Amino acid sequence: MNQKVLFFSTRSGLKLSKNIAYYYGNFLGKVRFLEFSDGEYTPCFEQSVRGSQVFLIGSTFPPVDNLMELLLMCDAACRASAYNITLVIPYFGWARQDHKDKTRTPIAAKLIANLIVASGATRVMTMDLHADQIQGFFDIPVDHLYASRIFINYIKKLNLGQLTIASPDMGGAKRARSYAGYLGTDVVICYKERKKANEIEFMNLIGDVRNKNIILIDDMVDTAGTLTEAANLIKKQGAKSVRAIATHPVLSGNSYEKIHQSAIEELVVTDTIPINQMKQNDKIQVLSCAPLFAEVMQSVHKDESISNKFII
Repeated sequence: MNQKVLFFSTRSGLKLSKNIAYYYGNFLGKVRFLEFSDGEYTPCFEQSVRGSQVFLIGSTFPPVDNLMELLLMCDAACRASAYNITLVIPYFGWARQDHKDKTRTPIAAKLIANLIVASGATRVMTMDLHADQIQGFFDIPVDHLYASRIFINYIKKLNLGQLTIASPDMGGAKRARSYAGYLGTDVVICYKERKKANEIEFMNLIGDVRNKNIILIDDMVDTAGTLTEAANLIKKQGAKSVRAIATHPVLSGNSYEKIHQSAIEELVVTDTIPINQMKQNDKIQVLSCAPLFAEVMQSVHKDESISNKFII
């Protein structure tokens, strides 16, 4: 039986969701939110989802309301007898808490995975998880997409000579090596140590960047402290130019100002998280991940392989 395909979006992800639906050749269904004076709310689908393939689209970046909204919508679809429910989570929030790095702390990514499964989801689709092993936290299929499909084409169009790929920290070394291997370039790595979360104590550079065009690769940019410190260090070491690519533009605190004042010539991100239009500057370029998600969603609906959607 060929189920009807329905798309719905959380309120924070409407722009991206509309673009995904457009590239898919569908439209967003309507969701009404009933709100109580104490802040509690409940979503209500304004059309039947019975027997349908339902895609619920929304990133779970903090605050927790974005996650709770998606979970409530999933529970509603499950209780309304949807045939399949795929949560499309372009940015999977809380993913930095994928292990216990000190005593008496939670593993938030595992908790979120449990909540998603408990809410009735039958599949999860996401992009550039902070840690690949988070896929194993789920007891349902996970389609883990990579923004390399988007960024590689962009890098090639830059047509930069003496190109070198860089990682702003040791944790991103594998990602940087993958890009460098595909593009046939060298790779350099920045080594940092933190005093505490979002605060760097010192940073060193491993590799030669003199007279090179450097592209820093990361999965997300939050406070932009690591990225801008790495860019400034690389520039001081004699790099010809420094650009940065990051899938998820969390961009909290004074990150926009840091980027504007840094040695970064250009920061390229995707639209997994909406950019603050009041703070955006001309250094920040946004590439849409909507076409890629739409392609994969079509393949999932048709039970087709998605392996051809990956570059690295």
